[in-house]
Amino acid sequence: MTVLSSKNAAVRGAILIAIAAALWATTSIAAKTLFTRSELEPLALAFLRLCVACPFFGVLMWHTRKPGGFRLSRGLFIGLVGLGFLQAGYQGAYLWAVDLTGAGIATLITLCLAPVLVAIAAAPLLGERPTLTTVLALISAIVGTLMLVSGDISNPDATRLGGVMIAVLAAAVYAAFTLTSRHVSGSGSVFGTAFICFTTGAIVLAPIAYLTGSLDGLGALDGVDWLLIAYIGIVPTCVGYVCFFRGMETTPATTSSIIVTLEPLFAALLAWMILGESLGTLGIIGAVVLTVSVLVASRNGAPARDE
Repeated sequence: MTVLSSKNAAVRGAILIAIAAALWATTSIAAKTLFTRSELEPLALAFLRLCVACPFFGVLMWHTRKPGGFRLSRGLFIGLVGLGFLQAGYQGAYLWAVDLTGAGIATLITLCLAPVLVAIAAAPLLGERPTLTTVLALISAIVGTLMLVSGDISNPDATRLGGVMIAVLAAAVYAAFTLTSRHVSGSGSVFGTAFICFTTGAIVLAPIAYLTGSLDGLGALDGVDWLLIAYIGIVPTCVGYVCFFRGMETTPATTSSIIVTLEPLFAALLAWMILGESLGTLGIIGAVVLTVSVLVASRNGAPARDE
């Protein structure tokens, strides 16, 4: 009976993580819709997204607090603030890439290339030695990425090519976020960590968005635009985050990392169905190669570490 209960819990956890991946995938769809129907700047949307999410995580932090409270040492606080800066950079770059290219291709490049960059950087920075299978998977991922963006590389449209480069930048920032988060472990709730990280990101983006004039067009937004902004800040950001961590409670880390890889595929599928975006034959093959490569790398688990 206990074994059956554990299996049911694992299945529920996997379903919750899959729901989180699907919700996260809708971020780029809603964002691209906003950019198409309004003059909203990506930097402004990144700032507003974090502003909407901060109170939500603050409430969750308070509601799930333990008797000892959220223990926040000086070192942990500095680490979380650093993650907040990286979160601000990632949000701005990713949404900018979505605006310049498309929801599907920006998400595929950013979220599939990031694990590749983490694996490459982990060797010199953390002393982690990847397995041969992981190395081959990483090479395949790079080949898949080149196939995915082949149309944009050969396309004379400088805007789309710039968007691809910004998506690569977003992947690099996200990889830095992942590597940094390995050294930032708290003794409190994950919601407290998210609250500090997102609040810092919003504070960092506020003066940048103001000085660049990204906030000037907010007065021209209509009700539908604000509903889309609220959706991005609440559903994929907050609800998706809660589903993910609830699912993680009963799902092995390797399994969860594989399920999360579905997010860029969900985004590409939704972009095709809703926005009419097409990757082309070579692009589709590249997307499949890229995704399978990341799946293989994830399934191999943590790489060996040199002592």
